[in-house]
Amino acid sequence: MGYRGRFAPSPTGPLHEGSLVAALASWLDARAHRGAWLVRIEDIDTPRCPPGTDEIILGQLAALGLHPDEPPVWQSRRSARYQAALDRLVSADLAYGCACTRAEIAAAYERTIGPRPKHGELVYPGTCRNGTQGRPARAWRFRVQGQVDWQDRRLGPQSQDVAQAVGDFVLKRADGLWAYQLAVVVDDADQGVTDVVRGEDLADNTPRQIALQRALGLPTPRYLHTPLVMAADGHKLSKQNGAAAIDLAAPAARLREAATRLGLRGLPTPEDVGGLLAAAVTAWAASIPGVTGEHGAAATMPQSPH
Repeated sequence: MGYRGRFAPSPTGPLHEGSLVAALASWLDARAHRGAWLVRIEDIDTPRCPPGTDEIILGQLAALGLHPDEPPVWQSRRSARYQAALDRLVSADLAYGCACTRAEIAAAYERTIGPRPKHGELVYPGTCRNGTQGRPARAWRFRVQGQVDWQDRRLGPQSQDVAQAVGDFVLKRADGLWAYQLAVVVDDADQGVTDVVRGEDLADNTPRQIALQRALGLPTPRYLHTPLVMAADGHKLSKQNGAAAIDLAAPAARLREAATRLGLRGLPTPEDVGGLLAAAVTAWAASIPGVTGEHGAAATMPQSPH
């Protein structure tokens, strides 16, 4: 199978500078590999997705010259595929029903592990691993086992003990909505995605996704996590902290700014979107191991500060 990459925005708001960097990186990597670039609308968390935002995002991508090679896919239309995957995991005793409320999970965490963290994951303490004691299941969880090691094309060797880091994680929520981890694994497999290029904030999700891929007998894509765009307060630029929508009055200029954030240097002063994108593909291909097989002199992608 040839290269197949994807950009998978959540339509909780229009694209901003940070999401443009992720979109451009995934597009550039696909074009440098002479592969296909797909767009998937990750709208499974429907209460957080205002109507029409998906079309706004698709319009922004089109204005920036980032056109998918196949029709977009909407996660909200794929519930049957996620249910089939969950059924397989339950049949193999790799997933189970959980009756716990969030307050009960927090209390159990404090009893069995210690004070709950102010930030980060609230590790599930395994309360319902051996049954719900007659209580109805509210959610469905994946039965985590052991450590996951993987190689990121930018960050290098990575490792996480998923059981200690997050515990048995949710596949289907108590409100009936599908969890991101299951949906993205099923979608990547169904779309034949070979390479995932996305923001570094999602790197800690990768071990959970690899664990699910292995449990379902699905292929594991290659991963590349790009540098984050930071807001003035030092936090990741995001819709939650008021990131402004991309100003499309000068789309080539916006693309050049995004390419610069990816470490691409020596790009021409933008006059048109097509010319800017062509130059960026050449610079990307010269800079990323696995495209030309060696580092070129045109650019060096910023490394993680961690």
